[in-house]
Amino acid sequence: MHKNVFPSAVRWALATLFLGAMIEGATAGSFTRGCAVRDLQILMLIEEQQSATAASLEKLNDALLTMQHARMVCHEGRVADALSIYDSISQNITPNPLRSGRGR
Repeated sequence: MHKNVFPSAVRWALATLFLGAMIEGATAGSFTRGCAVRDLQILMLIEEQQSATAASLEKLNDALLTMQHARMVCHEGRVADALSIYDSISQNITPNPLRSGRGR
């Protein structure tokens, strides 16, 4: 368990620094508060899924790459598109109880 704490802390620190830099350094296409809030929610969801081992590492890595894409889209000023990408990340990494038969 101690092995997972350090990489997670490093990821959180890097994500926080990156997010802060994007918010402070935003110029023509700003990284809006809506994107920043959704970004943080998705980052916490990824961390939660990793801790619970509810999603494969490949799926979580894909989510992080897609999250980076959403950040770029938001920075370009296409906020609605970015929020849609964030929503797709959430749907892809969150287990669906109806699909697995556990929702009955």
